Amino acid sequence: MRWMMPEVPQEQAASLSVELGLHPLPARILIHRGLRTPEAASAFLSDRLADLPDPYRMKGMAAGVERLIRAIREKERITLYGDYDVDGVCSTSLMALFLRELGARPATYIPHRMDEGYGLNLQAVEKIAADGTRVLVTLDCGITSVAEIARAKELGLDVVVVDHHTVPPTLPPAVAVLNPHQPGCEYPTKHLCAAGVAFNLCMGLRKRLRDDGFFATRKEPNLKALMDLVAMATVADVVPLTGANRILVHHGLQALSAGLRPGVRALKEVAGLDADSPVSAGQVGYRLGPRINAAGRLHDASLGLQLLCSETLEAARPLAQVLDRANAERQGLESSILTEALAQAGERAEQNARGFVLYADGWHPGVIGIVASRVVERFHRPTVMVGVKDGVGKGSARSIEGFHLYDALSGCADLFARFGGHKHAAGLTIEGKHLPSFREAFERIAHQRLTPEDLIPRCKVDAVVGVSELDEKAVEALQKLGPFGQGNPEPVLVLRRQVARPRVLPHKTGGSGHLKLALVDAPNVDAIGFGMADRLALTEGPVDLAFQAGFDTFRGQRRLSLKLKDLRIAA
Repeated sequence: MRWMMPEVPQEQAASLSVELGLHPLPARILIHRGLRTPEAASAFLSDRLADLPDPYRMKGMAAGVERLIRAIREKERITLYGDYDVDGVCSTSLMALFLRELGARPATYIPHRMDEGYGLNLQAVEKIAADGTRVLVTLDCGITSVAEIARAKELGLDVVVVDHHTVPPTLPPAVAVLNPHQPGCEYPTKHLCAAGVAFNLCMGLRKRLRDDGFFATRKEPNLKALMDLVAMATVADVVPLTGANRILVHHGLQALSAGLRPGVRALKEVAGLDADSPVSAGQVGYRLGPRINAAGRLHDASLGLQLLCSETLEAARPLAQVLDRANAERQGLESSILTEALAQAGERAEQNARGFVLYADGWHPGVIGIVASRVVERFHRPTVMVGVKDGVGKGSARSIEGFHLYDALSGCADLFARFGGHKHAAGLTIEGKHLPSFREAFERIAHQRLTPEDLIPRCKVDAVVGVSELDEKAVEALQKLGPFGQGNPEPVLVLRRQVARPRVLPHKTGGSGHLKLALVDAPNVDAIGFGMADRLALTEGPVDLAFQAGFDTFRGQRRLSLKLKDLRIAA
């Protein structure tokens, strides 16, 4: 792993610290991350709802609002068509709950992953039209559904597309397309997830109805109460936590922590979180989100929708338990597929492949995206995983920094039945007979666009610190830079030339053990490297430690803890 060390002008960091009243350590990190002026740093640190952009800066907003208001006033049937992942389920839940508060009774439709696949499909459009729908809202899908939306239009449906995926050259013939990536859209935060776009649509609707006096005789919806759904989707969809996303997630995590929504409270229970305990972005990504996703991956994603829309804890708990069991099933499938995938990846790496296309009969399409992420973590190469059934392959892909996945797949588009996605992740359908050609083409593109240096993982260091700088006050100040995630990673610090007393902790499932270090110069600080027991020999002499600083609580006592990212023999 290559360490990328920071170069921060100390005088500039000290000046920023004084001007904004910041602790010196986060000030150094802001400078290192390019936020060099008080104005830029203040804008980044803002978490005020008032600083959210005007939703009407989003292209298509006025047309979408107009059509939905007409449907509400004339009591036309509205159907919300969502994707089966966390973002799709949360955006569908959000719109359904909001529209119900306006007096509408929207129908919902989430396609079955195995039977229908991703996105809007013609059979679903025909059914939705036959049920009497007049307005169809697609959520987390629809931007590439030109033929399906044309058919909907023929059947008398007006379609509003709410999506965030890469915009194709030809837009679907919808009455409104809301997608910050489309040409001419002035909304400043381009990387919203679908729930973020949907939240803006709710903001736009409420503003217009407020101006029209709609709430003179009706309670005005509290949009802040829906931000828990936006936060779950934003974190789970791994979009950058900057701009509007940072504000939405900040307030959404507060709502998740409060746990007032019955479905969220039940979800926290099965995930082992106290009902009113604080929820971090990491816990959303690793504990809450996967349980919502599990239903769509293996069974029926509408279970997640039912959970989030549940009105009582009694109704929510059985649904949360089903999702918890589905998640356990997903983990078992993931483990067996990962073993096979790593073996294939190792063979391709020996052939000097800079990108992987891995495939096999029977790989469950609901978990291969997660496995692709694990392969990327292990080999640091863009990876496409394809599960084949009855001669048809369904694939999920994940990428690394510097390799635009959607653009790369576009170079193989003639081999696919369909595909879509964005820079970091994508999905595709392909006939099994085309997989060898796809592997050859993808590996060729990866070889052209990636250098050997691109395949070396990087540890991006934000600051080099001394032991005296690591105290509770400093770590608490660092946490104010959160929420952390894509686009705003948790800061990585470096301690140089540390003498440590090591011991190895066994892994619960029998994998590689963990390395725990007691630092001679900091006896009140623990350091742990998960899965790093094989690095034990490095600690025989002084070592440099790259880590993220936080707190552990044991028996009511809070203690400073360092989570190791890497270590190396000190120079």
